[in-house]
Amino acid sequence: MTHLIRRNTVNTQNESVPPLSPTGRYALFFDVDGTLAAIQPRPDEVFIPEKTLGNLQRLVELSDGAVALVSGRPISELDALVSPLHLPLAGVHGAERRDAAGQIERLSLPENVAESLSSLLSEAMAALPDTQLEKKGMAFALHYRRAEHFQQDVLALAESAIERFPMLTLQPGKCVVEIKPKGVNKGAAIAAFMQQAPFTGRTPVFLGDDLTDEAAFKTVNAMEGITVKVGEGQTDAVYRLRDVDAVYHWLEQTLLQLDQD
Repeated sequence: MTHLIRRNTVNTQNESVPPLSPTGRYALFFDVDGTLAAIQPRPDEVFIPEKTLGNLQRLVELSDGAVALVSGRPISELDALVSPLHLPLAGVHGAERRDAAGQIERLSLPENVAESLSSLLSEAMAALPDTQLEKKGMAFALHYRRAEHFQQDVLALAESAIERFPMLTLQPGKCVVEIKPKGVNKGAAIAAFMQQAPFTGRTPVFLGDDLTDEAAFKTVNAMEGITVKVGEGQTDAVYRLRDVDAVYHWLEQTLLQLDQD
């Protein structure tokens, strides 16, 4: 049985918590990078193992479709990562969202802002070897995983960008800082899902690993749901799993539990 470590308690590494109750009704939300997929040197190298995709499909069946991914990646990339599955998705931290009926809501930046910001960031990041600029349309991710010595340069660049465009805000992450529209976060995306079928009326469960997931932890905690932080670091999540492999094991144990219903 997978061991979830309860936050803010002492010597609880042996505390065993059942994955989920077979009699419960859950809405399950997952981050991707660092949660369902191991972090890689480059974002385009990330993948979700075939066995995990199969387990996600089974989870969809057992939860009547109440499974969604909530990620900083665009919807197009999420679809590619989970193919052939077709799931409800929140991409770019909720700036775009596809519900269970397939309807897509998407924010956009004014064209002049997007073009000006793209030009500014492209030129500046090109001067920082081994950094990578990821253009998401309504947001930009400045990656420095392969060049951590440029962390302060990247942060300074991002801060100067939002000073120039005050409708934007920063979202720090693991070796990345994102520039996105204000008011966009994963917590708001989950709240929107929870107002729609098949998620409404269920207990929300969210697993995530990064600073970008903290807004979702707060939202799900307020709904009296289940929050799980993957990896180390301070968090508002109530439970913790050590790493991505522990997530895979938790998912397998959860399927065994839910299949008892």
